[in-house]
Amino acid sequence: MTNEELWHLFPIMLVPYNPKWKTDYHEEEKALVRALGKDIVRRINHIGSTSVEGLMAKPTIDTLLEINYGPGERRFIASTLKSMGYITEGDMNKTPLSMVYMKGYTKKGFADKVFHLHLKEPGDHSELYFRDYLKDHLDVQKTYETLKVNLKEKYTHHRDNYTEGKTEFINKYTALAKEKYMHKYQIKEM
Repeated sequence: MTNEELWHLFPIMLVPYNPKWKTDYHEEEKALVRALGKDIVRRINHIGSTSVEGLMAKPTIDTLLEINYGPGERRFIASTLKSMGYITEGDMNKTPLSMVYMKGYTKKGFADKVFHLHLKEPGDHSELYFRDYLKDHLDVQKTYETLKVNLKEKYTHHRDNYTEGKTEFINKYTALAKEKYMHKYQIKEM
């Protein structure tokens, strides 16, 4: 399918906050840690708008998974995620850290539960700062929600433009959050 066909099958949808998203995340978190193992999983967190109570969001659970990754783990990670129902765009020969994994996309549209999994190296976690800033600043949260609603109206069937339209806002408040929270998410070496 072309991007345009995919964007029509999977349009941008925004819905009111649902407390069930927290439960859905925790169930998936447990499954990921169990499947990948604690030697690979360095840190796992619920990110994105579904992690911010009260914020309107696409009903997609975003997970940030910081992993210990070496060349020997590439096939294990890819095959494990595939066995859990995750799919990915692009070249499976790339490093898992350069790909987005998705679950809940069917030939008929979205499933009841949709997940995006972002694999990163330990310490690559800007999303945590942005999430926490939104949680702590209701005014910024509401401004972000308004931005997303406006972008959704304009780009319901163009995911890339919707995402790009949020980038400047996200970068601005991520920088402010990193100043405010400093080294809150620094991983301590064992």
